[in-house]
Amino acid sequence: MIDVHYWPTPNGWKVTIMLEECGLPYQCLPVDIGGGDQFKAGFLRISPNNRMPAIVDHAPADGGAPISIFESGAILEYLGDKTGKFLPADARGRSRVLQWVHWQMANLGPMMGNANHFKNYGKNLTDDPKQLEYGTRRFVGEVDRLCGVMDAQLGVHPFLAGGEYSIADIITWPWAMLLGRLIDPGVWITYPNVKRWVDEVGARPAVEAGFRKHREWGQQERSAAEEARRRELLFNQTNEKVRSAREAAARGDAS
Repeated sequence: MIDVHYWPTPNGWKVTIMLEECGLPYQCLPVDIGGGDQFKAGFLRISPNNRMPAIVDHAPADGGAPISIFESGAILEYLGDKTGKFLPADARGRSRVLQWVHWQMANLGPMMGNANHFKNYGKNLTDDPKQLEYGTRRFVGEVDRLCGVMDAQLGVHPFLAGGEYSIADIITWPWAMLLGRLIDPGVWITYPNVKRWVDEVGARPAVEAGFRKHREWGQQERSAAEEARRRELLFNQTNEKVRSAREAAARGDAS
């Protein structure tokens, strides 16, 4: 059994989709990132970067003690190696896939997250819209560039790493499918190859199942005070604010 420390967000969906594709038994344990669960000592012992997703594999291939892994890219690579699925064993095929996995981790995910912050969330955090102009232009522009990279690749290949579906597609789809919602509804006209790929990958039953996993968790209503706290937790983290939680995790406190 694999424990998935999870919340229904693009980064969380990466792992549930992969597990559904691989047919591995798993259970989701909620990490309410708007409620502060990511700072609890027990979670920090698994994910010291106070970010979900993270997994604990209670049946690792070596037969030893449970293995905990944080960072979605590392998790998908681990599961690919564990199952022999969606990650080629040969050096050339593996490198093609991992290049695009790292591309998503370093580029598309962070840039879309920042673009969404400045374009959508930011207007609720400031009384001066002009403060958002540069950030919005900078990150939406970078997403535009990255979509051009994807569209060119998918214009000559059915999948991101070439001819076969892989963890590169699994890790990228949860962000790419949100382009119309987060950036611009008309974006698909500009990137028809990305749209074709988003639709084809989204039609896979395992992708749909992973994407729908515990959607209700993220739909809970919050009071005005809870929403204000959620924004503080998500957007105003500093070393000082999380230091006590890290120290508690290092001490092994149960909280």
